[in-house]
Amino acid sequence: PFGCKGGRLDKRTGLVECLCFAGAVFGWASLVFVLKEEGYFSSLCVNGTGINGTYVLDCTEQDEQFSLIFTIASFMNNFLTLPNGFLFDRFGTTVTRLYGICYVFCFFFSFLVLAILLFPALALLAVGGILFLMTNMQVGNLFGSRRSTIITLYNGAFDSSSALFLVIKLLHERGIALRSSFLFLSACSVIHLLRTFFLLPRKLIPYPLPDNYTYGITCGKSDNRIGEVAENGDAQKVEEVPLNKDKSFRDCLLSRFFMWHLLWLSVMQLRHYLFIGTLNPMLQRLTAGESSLVSQYTNAFAITQLCGVLCAPWNGLIMDRHKGKPRAEGESEQEVDLRATVLSLFLTALQCLLFSICASTPYLPLQYLTFVLQVLNRSFLYGGNAAFISVAFPSCHFGKLYGLVMALSAVFSLLQYPCFALVKVLDGDPLYVNIGLTLLSLLAFIHPLSVYLHCRSVSSQRVKNKAMTQSS
Repeated sequence: PFGCKGGRLDKRTGLVECLCFAGAVFGWASLVFVLKEEGYFSSLCVNGTGINGTYVLDCTEQDEQFSLIFTIASFMNNFLTLPNGFLFDRFGTTVTRLYGICYVFCFFFSFLVLAILLFPALALLAVGGILFLMTNMQVGNLFGSRRSTIITLYNGAFDSSSALFLVIKLLHERGIALRSSFLFLSACSVIHLLRTFFLLPRKLIPYPLPDNYTYGITCGKSDNRIGEVAENGDAQKVEEVPLNKDKSFRDCLLSRFFMWHLLWLSVMQLRHYLFIGTLNPMLQRLTAGESSLVSQYTNAFAITQLCGVLCAPWNGLIMDRHKGKPRAEGESEQEVDLRATVLSLFLTALQCLLFSICASTPYLPLQYLTFVLQVLNRSFLYGGNAAFISVAFPSCHFGKLYGLVMALSAVFSLLQYPCFALVKVLDGDPLYVNIGLTLLSLLAFIHPLSVYLHCRSVSSQRVKNKAMTQSS
């Protein structure tokens, strides 16, 4: 579907980049275990009295500090996607990736200086990672009928990269210093630079692709004119790139699809963020503070994250299942794609409900199932989010809409900190908060229902129009 093998090479190297670096921030639970052993914020732990009058070390304030760091990082991860989306649409791939590389590089060095620098450091890692994902997802434009599958595959790799901190934890347990691990990872920034300048286009990959579109070092000279024209929003002047410009950015923003999609993403994302941010204290509570069990379950959680890259393409295959098949008379390609998203949106909401129910149950062995459902749902959630935006709205607005929906969902995710505070008021028992979030997650079912009703309405109208035409 494109002019050279460079796209296939870039797909593979982009997958490795997302798998190894982009979503590392979501492996926070593994890193917290190491940071506690390294003594970060240990001054916040105080001596307390246990049930039997024995002295115990109360580290509640230390846990709150780590939860706050993750809250800020997860907020910045999403909120700054808005300006980064405009940056990507306006200046293209190279400029956007250079910003991301700088953010990730700064993370590894600021992390090693002072504990208080964990706040900006983790936020830098989160923002840099989402920039890597954003610039890699456009490679899906090269694969035509498998576009959604490729987009969800990259998002799955993004989720699985949270296992990076598990590797650091395991190395730390075998005597490898945290500083050494981070210095090695900072040196890997060279890989990002090589991909930026030799394996990715300077501007954007247009969709649909023009004939003989090429880019990258293996392709010779690219048709930069097409990329620049598409990037500046003038692609309709180029006959080979017939971008759908029917809707303005404002029309997309005020549409029912965008509003319900935002709610769909926000309620499920809040549930995941609260789960990750409180995983360590939850395990401490369920294991009665037994360090070996906490480590065992933390490792199990991190290992399941590796399955994200395997689960995410299932969602893409669901969304691409009607591609290449005969369509009803008068049915557009976008209608077919929208109809295919209904099942994906519904399954994602159902997975979140089941995950939330398991996470709310204070039974330790059940948490293995919780971990599996969590990674399955996360891989469907973020892959489905990007794929739905690419299907429902014009590609020329993808970066802006993707950034905006992530930014607005980040504002909603700030509710996690009041939830942390409420758990503290309830003596550390998150049961009632979890029940409330489980009920809140039911709102996610509105979106697939809305898309289904829209598709049925459009289909009905098409049949009526056809009948009127035949009768006349």
